[in-house]
Amino acid sequence: MATKLWDKGFEPDRLIEEYTVGNDRELDMRLAQYDVEGSLAHIAMLEKIGLLTSDELQTLTEGLHEIAEEIRAGRFGIEPGTEDVHSQVELLLTRRLGDAGKKIHAGRSRNDQVLVDLKLFLRDELRQIADSVRALFDRLQSLSERYREVLMPGYTHLQVAMPSSFGLWFGAYAETLIDDQRLVAAAWHIANQNPLGSAAGYGSSFPLDREMTTRLLGFETLHYNVVAAQMSRGKSERAAAAAIAAVAATVGRLSMDVCLMMSQNFGFVTLPDRLTTGSSIMPHKKNPDVFEIMRGRCNRLQAVPNELALLTANLPVGYHRDMQLLKDILFPATTEIRRTLSMCDYMLSNLGVNEHILDDPKYDYLFTVEDVNRLVLGGTPFREAYRTVGKAVQEGRYRPTREVHHTHAGSIGNLCTDRIRQKMEAVMAEFTTRSQPEEPHGRR
Repeated sequence: MATKLWDKGFEPDRLIEEYTVGNDRELDMRLAQYDVEGSLAHIAMLEKIGLLTSDELQTLTEGLHEIAEEIRAGRFGIEPGTEDVHSQVELLLTRRLGDAGKKIHAGRSRNDQVLVDLKLFLRDELRQIADSVRALFDRLQSLSERYREVLMPGYTHLQVAMPSSFGLWFGAYAETLIDDQRLVAAAWHIANQNPLGSAAGYGSSFPLDREMTTRLLGFETLHYNVVAAQMSRGKSERAAAAAIAAVAATVGRLSMDVCLMMSQNFGFVTLPDRLTTGSSIMPHKKNPDVFEIMRGRCNRLQAVPNELALLTANLPVGYHRDMQLLKDILFPATTEIRRTLSMCDYMLSNLGVNEHILDDPKYDYLFTVEDVNRLVLGGTPFREAYRTVGKAVQEGRYRPTREVHHTHAGSIGNLCTDRIRQKMEAVMAEFTTRSQPEEPHGRR
C-alpha cells in the first residue's frame, strides 16, 4: 500500500497518483540528505519543548544517522508507492523504531519540511556554483596575465576598430564573472533563511523554538513571518535561476567569441585536434563543437528564470501544488551550470593563442586612433589630428606606427589584475559569513 503522510484511510485513483507525483520521487533523491539534516534539528527542538523524551530523541537521532549513512553509501531509495522523500524517511523510522518514528512529524508540515530541504539544497548548490565560477575566474585571470603583452584586434560593429590584447579579453570575462557572482551570493543569502516552524504556512500551536533550529541548521537568520516563509517557495528558486542565468550569459558570450575567433577568417585562437570534431565530407574541418554546445546550453539556462516566473505567476498566498514542478525545472539547471563551468575551464586550459595576428596588413587601421592621439599629445588640436589621419587613410597613404601606449587603470598596459581579484575575494567572503551548524543532542 502507498505510504503517505496525509493518509486518512483511502487511496486516490491510480491515474491521479501517477499524474500528480510524476517524477518527483527521482528528484527528491537529491533532497534526501537535507531531509535527514532538517529532521535531526527538528527532533532536537521537539525534545527541548517536551514533545519528545530524551530517550526518544536518542533513539530517533541514531535512526536518522543510520539513514544518513545509507544515503551516503547509495543504499537509500524511495520505495514504489511511497510518495516522497519525507514519507520514505518517516516510513523507515517507524518500521525500525515503532511508535517513536511516528512522532517525528509533530509541529511541522510537509510544506515547511520541503522548504527546509530546498533551502539547504540551494545553499549547498549555490556555494558549489560559486566555487566553479571562482575556478573559471582564476583560469581567465591566469590567461590574462600570461598574454598581457599579446595584441589582438578590437572590434565595434564587427568592424576592425582599435588595438586590444588577449590580456584585456580574458580579463574582461574574469571581471564580468564577479558581477554574476554577486547574484549567486544574493541568491545564497535568500536561500540561507530558516522556514522550519512555519508548518503549512500559518505556524503551530506548539511552542516551537525556531531560533534553536536556525542555529542547529546554520542558517543566517529566520524567515520570521510564517506566511512569508511559505511565500519564499518559488522566490528562492527564482533568485537561484536568475544567478544561474547571469553566469550562463557570460559563459555563452565567451563561447561565441571562441567559435568566431577559431574560424579561418579570424585565426586568433586554436584548440588541439583531440578537442575538436571533424566533418563527414570535408576532411579539413576542425569544429569547435564543445563551445557550440556550450553556447546552446547557456542559452537554454537563460530561459529557466522565465519558466519559473510563468509557473509561479499570479499564485495567491499559501501553498499550491504547482510549486512541486519547480524542482523539475531548477534541479537540472544547477547541475548543468556546474558542468558547463567545469568544461569551459578545461577547454580554456588547452586554448592556443596566435601571437602574431597583427602582422597581417589588414589590421593596419587598428592604429589610426593611436596616431591621432600621438599628434594631439604633440600639440595638434584633436579635430585637426583626426582630419590629418583620416585624409591619409582615404588617400591610401596611411602607415601605422604600430605602437600602443596605454597606461590608465584597466587598459592594455595596466590590467589591474590584482584589484579585480580583490573584488572577487570580497564577494567570495560572503559565503563564509554564516554560522556553522551546531551539533544537536545525540548527533555523532
